[in-house]
Amino acid sequence: MRSKTSVRCPLWAVAAMLVGVCVAAGFAVDADKPHYLFTNDDVPSPFTSTVSFYAVGADGLLTIKGKVPIGNPGGIAGGYFAANRVSVLDSGNAECVYASQAVTGEIEGIAVKTLEVDGHAFGSKKDTGVSNGVGLALNAQYLYASFTDSSNLGTFRVQPGCKIKFAGDITVAGLQGGVIDGMAVHGNIMVVTYGDGSIESFDISAGVPKANGDEQNSTGSRSGNTYPSGVDITQDGHYAIFGDTSPFTVVEVSDISSGKLTPTVVYRLGNRLNSSNLLLSPDETLLYISNNQSGTVTAAFFDKSTGKLSKGCSSLPLKGFVTNWSYVASLALEETTGTGGVVYVAEYGAPSSIAEVNVKAASGKCTLTESSHSPAADPNSTGLLSIGAFPPRPF
Repeated sequence: MRSKTSVRCPLWAVAAMLVGVCVAAGFAVDADKPHYLFTNDDVPSPFTSTVSFYAVGADGLLTIKGKVPIGNPGGIAGGYFAANRVSVLDSGNAECVYASQAVTGEIEGIAVKTLEVDGHAFGSKKDTGVSNGVGLALNAQYLYASFTDSSNLGTFRVQPGCKIKFAGDITVAGLQGGVIDGMAVHGNIMVVTYGDGSIESFDISAGVPKANGDEQNSTGSRSGNTYPSGVDITQDGHYAIFGDTSPFTVVEVSDISSGKLTPTVVYRLGNRLNSSNLLLSPDETLLYISNNQSGTVTAAFFDKSTGKLSKGCSSLPLKGFVTNWSYVASLALEETTGTGGVVYVAEYGAPSSIAEVNVKAASGKCTLTESSHSPAADPNSTGLLSIGAFPPRPF
């Protein structure tokens, strides 16, 4: 059964619904490190797909510096919002950007210091993502890939020099037959969504995921019009936070302090359409949400001690919505402390772009205002869904 939120996105078509989330994992922060924003340009044949990189300057201003070729055939310019196609590692001497190719399923490791491909690997024979992309998530030891064609979870050992080695995969499915959608890892737990209303967690203490036996339909999905898609996990591993594909801005929270999912608590945070991508601020006071089909960004206040969310603020429709691009997708942050500085937002179009949104928050109130410099063009992509920052958020 195909996930209800799954739609392929031909370049010439107006897609009805996409799903996705940005996941970046990092473990060390150094103010002296170069600051970049990376994109997986997801370029379809006959052209070579690329990872574009931008220098982050004063006031969070992005300046494109170049692109790294990662293969042909490579991308599909579409798929799930929550299948994050780029993941960033900053751990010890490992400073790497990993990017997936949907057509072949190949995963490339790019060294941040040289901005060159340093390693690559494939999963098993059926591990590709022509239908809806190949999502990535990682910790310091393993990189995980969600292959939407096979609905396999692939495990790769992280090796020196941004290299990876395939360690095996398992086949997973939602309770209604949904295909793997979003995923996040923290410590010994992985949490995934299936786009059909169901969610599940896995024990990854041994590397290859082992089901925790807690697969369940989310509380919000019982209404029939909202389905968990993107997922993030708090710094202490206490809560999993789900962004839903929904006619409204709906987020669900599960207490995972026991090592397993518990029934989700539902929060309706506004009336903007869709909330499939989300990202906690480094200080965990704000949850940033892409309203994928409204062309806006929402920020909700988050209480990390209780896991409760409350309404915050939303931006106006970002520049060029409908006229130049069709959807907002994954999120990344300028800074690794506080509320994260500028919020970067992938804008899906032909060509694509990246919005730069300024945040102000104090005394229980906030504002989200697009920068006068925004957006930064991504001339290398006709379907941008996934971005990441280096250094990444430190959890």
